[in-house]
Amino acid sequence: MKIKACNANEPAWKMLTVKGSIPAQLQKLDELAHNMWWAWNHEARSLFRHLDEKLFDECGQNPVLLLERISYEKMANLAKDEELISRMNKVYANFREYMDVEPDHKRASVAYLCMEYGLSPVLKIYSGGLGILAGDYLKEASDSNVDMCAVGFLYRFGYFTQTLSMDGQQIANYEAQNFSSLPIEQEKNPDGSPLVIDIPYTDYYVHAYVWRVNVGRIHLYLLDTDNDMNSEWDRSITHALYGGDWENRIKQEILLGIGGVLTLKKLGITKDVYHCNEGHAALCNVQRLVDYVQSGMGFTQALELVRASSLYTVHTPVPAGHDYFDEGLFQKYMNRYPELLGISWDEFIGMGRMNPDDHGERFCMSTFACNTSQEVNGVSWLHGEVSKKMFAGIWKGYYPEESHVGYVTNGVHFPTWCANEWRKLYAKHFDKNHLFDQSNEKIWEAIYNVDDEEIWETRMKLKTTLVNYIRQQFRDSWLKNQGDPSRVVSLMEKINPNALLIGFGRRFATYKRAHLLFTDLDRLSKIVNNPNYPVQFLYTGKAHPADGAGQGLIKKIYEISQRPEFLGKIIFLENYDMQLARRLVSGVDIWMNTPTRPLEASGTSGEKALMNGVVNLSVLDGWWLEGYREGAGWALTEKRTYQNQEYQDQLDAATIYSMLENEIMPLYYARNAKGYSPGWIKVIKNSIAQIAPHYTMKRQLDDYYSKFYNNLRDRSQLLRKDDCRLAAELAQWKEEVAQHWDEIQVVNIERNEKLVNGSIDAGKQYDIRVTINEAGLKDAIGLELVTLMTDKEGVDHIYRVVPFQMVAVDGDNYIFEGSHSTDNAGIFKACYRIFPKNENLPHRQDFCYVKWFV
Repeated sequence: MKIKACNANEPAWKMLTVKGSIPAQLQKLDELAHNMWWAWNHEARSLFRHLDEKLFDECGQNPVLLLERISYEKMANLAKDEELISRMNKVYANFREYMDVEPDHKRASVAYLCMEYGLSPVLKIYSGGLGILAGDYLKEASDSNVDMCAVGFLYRFGYFTQTLSMDGQQIANYEAQNFSSLPIEQEKNPDGSPLVIDIPYTDYYVHAYVWRVNVGRIHLYLLDTDNDMNSEWDRSITHALYGGDWENRIKQEILLGIGGVLTLKKLGITKDVYHCNEGHAALCNVQRLVDYVQSGMGFTQALELVRASSLYTVHTPVPAGHDYFDEGLFQKYMNRYPELLGISWDEFIGMGRMNPDDHGERFCMSTFACNTSQEVNGVSWLHGEVSKKMFAGIWKGYYPEESHVGYVTNGVHFPTWCANEWRKLYAKHFDKNHLFDQSNEKIWEAIYNVDDEEIWETRMKLKTTLVNYIRQQFRDSWLKNQGDPSRVVSLMEKINPNALLIGFGRRFATYKRAHLLFTDLDRLSKIVNNPNYPVQFLYTGKAHPADGAGQGLIKKIYEISQRPEFLGKIIFLENYDMQLARRLVSGVDIWMNTPTRPLEASGTSGEKALMNGVVNLSVLDGWWLEGYREGAGWALTEKRTYQNQEYQDQLDAATIYSMLENEIMPLYYARNAKGYSPGWIKVIKNSIAQIAPHYTMKRQLDDYYSKFYNNLRDRSQLLRKDDCRLAAELAQWKEEVAQHWDEIQVVNIERNEKLVNGSIDAGKQYDIRVTINEAGLKDAIGLELVTLMTDKEGVDHIYRVVPFQMVAVDGDNYIFEGSHSTDNAGIFKACYRIFPKNENLPHRQDFCYVKWFV
């Protein structure tokens, strides 16, 4: 018999799950690891790092994975370490003291729905600013001890990890998350089986598991469709953040909105206020309406209750940035809901259109959110003003400056984004109640008493940390991309912590103008190669995989950074995430932001920077329009000089170059014998004292409560009182007014002949008497005279609104008196406006019926 050279069959491998065993003495570590409190508590993170520093970093600083991967032998030895156990007990005691308190029931309870949450790099359920903001919000809700829960998705792949090819092309890598190694816990039924939410889709159901993230005292519930109960087409609903086509997007938004409310319902959770953070979650109000109608309530009454307890926050400053769905696609998935609500299909889809009867208009999630939420807000003062104009078409008959749309300027979670070095400095010099009174400017003014040298040493320590981080983290990828090892060594050596470091980190959308600095390469070369004033720029950011223009910008900047005159002076750092962001916003000297005005809704990276003594250089847009103080940073004007964007870009670039050459660089390098610039330290102190107190997440949360949450709760409770009596009365009144609205007639107008002819004298008052037949309604309308003026761009603005007083009633005829006058000469427009009047309406746009006459 001939012997074969090799005889081996293929092994049939059996997967084994080997669970780590944590000794009883160290069980508290597991509880700590499964609460994201560690993400913003330095002592807790330090405790986990102490277990095995090298392994902690290899595990991506994930405590759950760390505890899994520590060997049995090492864990046994740690269990005998009395010093470690004492340290653990101290951290755990602080944790329990933090956790074991009742929430503040004086403040409204809130359910918060959002597509993404940036809590930690460990949990890849975020892509950028919206997610980071939502994550910060939950952390501050926990710190402020409010009654809040949140709903989102547990993505299998999350957002992509970015690498660059050798020529600077962005490569998107999607890496699966292992849920068992994350700081999350699966929700279970009483019998121990997984809790499942059944969400209706066309003629079938999608089944979602529910995972809970403990964010301090707050519970975040994450839906997961990647399970065997679903088809492969539906398993992928929660695979990727902002991935797939429009059909996948509507499936995601049904899951978030309708599935989110069904999740809370199954968990037995009800809240005073439902906060839809961006339009992705707008369909939450569909399910809430269905629940009320199925309880026996009419649609109009149900809408009163849903609106009264709903807040919609918009983060997008342009109409094109909102989600729109063709009627065919929308009907495919939502056709069952009109019957459940007792309304027609046209009425239902019309709630998502600015022009409800226009069958060619697509359904817009943001429009639907506006129509089903009592309150709407932007995320900075300017963005609020932009949003008033953007949504003006929903509430026809009113001008943007009359809109109820408000604003809350975004902030950042101070304990998350303040570097440990600055945390210690603030603790040393600030009032002990600083963390509980973060908006108190008087407390922050203590920075003026800190020695300049201590400020400089803190800054230099963090700059050195950043430079070392870059050298350690990017060495391998640079070796892969650069090809020539000597070039990489040269690049690393050129990163200079003593140079003026300027950071730019954000999503690479074209309106953010990452290219602006590269408008004049010759002038830029002179700036970065100035032997007396060395300057280096650090760029980072991702472009959406479908955004070819954004990816082109990354490639262009990378190519420029490889030119000999810019090598080591302009550096692109790939894979912008929370970990890199923390290093950048604490390590650079200047944080630069150059958006096309007014397209930056808020922006928060600059707010994170200023908490760490980093100075802002930005366009007066978003938060910086409010935040800028002279002597506390640098600003490019918010006013446009050119309508041509290319010309405007050239002007703004020249302004930045000039600021760098004539103000920033000379000031930074005006150093004394101790090696620092007193003038620069003064700018840092001004920035911290005058700006920082106004841009914390605590201030943001407090604003939401004072402007929206508590008011919504109070009105909602009033409507629900006595078996929803007032809601029923208000709904009936609206139905009656709507039924008779077209029958309302102007019977008579008594006024001066000059008013009739349209020629009056400035400064003179003209009395007017109007008789209106209300068509059987009982004192249901108001009357006012609206005067407009037209600006040089041809846009009409409110000049004056004069309310008329109802002075007499004769059957169905109501008599109103008022007057008209103008203080200025010129050309004006004037028209009378009839509107529904009821003291129980929260604002005019709540019942937007308007009748004009002249």
